[in-house]
Amino acid sequence: MKDITFILLLTLGTFGFSQVQKDTSYTIQSEFKKQIKSFPQIEVVKSLNNNFLVEKKDIVYQTISNRNLHFDFYSNNSKTISPAIIMLHGGGWNSGDKSMLQPLAQQLALNNYKCFVIEYRLSDEAIYPAAINDVLKALEFIVKNATDYSIDVNKIVILGCSSGGQMASLIGTKFNSPIKAIVNLDGILAFHHPQSKEGKLASKWLGGTYEEKPEVWKDASALSHVSKNTPPFLFINSQYERFHAGRDDMITKMKTFNIDTKIEMINDSPHTFWLFHPWFEKTTNYIVTFLDEKLKS
Repeated sequence: MKDITFILLLTLGTFGFSQVQKDTSYTIQSEFKKQIKSFPQIEVVKSLNNNFLVEKKDIVYQTISNRNLHFDFYSNNSKTISPAIIMLHGGGWNSGDKSMLQPLAQQLALNNYKCFVIEYRLSDEAIYPAAINDVLKALEFIVKNATDYSIDVNKIVILGCSSGGQMASLIGTKFNSPIKAIVNLDGILAFHHPQSKEGKLASKWLGGTYEEKPEVWKDASALSHVSKNTPPFLFINSQYERFHAGRDDMITKMKTFNIDTKIEMINDSPHTFWLFHPWFEKTTNYIVTFLDEKLKS
């Protein structure tokens, strides 16, 4: 097992919990109402009721000032040691919750992956790098309890959607972690970039505008941290350029280190294609095909 005490050596500080009203503006229902205007064929992906699935909800992985942070665990009913996928929801760093990734986690679990959907502190509660540190703590907890979850600690993936994709990409590139592959669903790779249109939500999460906090904006961008140790990357993107800002530059950097990358496009879709039919099955197939190739050979 790899030593992941690096988590305890983070030089970036965490922020304490304060009582705030959670932003609930980003939900599957609100997104459906928004997207059906442009995509009348859209259907919400429903959660499964499947006897082959094992689900454990709201497992506490960390407590900060009496505030519990949780993850949800999804597996098939086999005790076989399997790869693990750490999953991060989107919502502009200030909204959304882990339940939104339940259908995707269930489907990946049925394909023999152990899935952990992580709750992390949003920007109303704590600014960067608190959410990153939360995910690292969850990763530490999961690795320490690998036997309980029947996971192979040498085959851990991190996957994120939109802002969660940004976070997953940053964690996989910046930290000396056990991550062996990264799956980015329409998450930016650079905050300050010609393709980027990040503004108010990014400024809120990063503690200031680019003009006020240029080093923080750079530090939070996965593009800044590509190295020979960067794991293989799968990018699954909609047609909206702003949501993959920095991707092509990042791939160019990774090629200098002979790091495997793959881009899959979900064209003519909403940005949040992973939440809806008719794009859900294609998205899942792209993820499973890529991870099977990288981890199960």
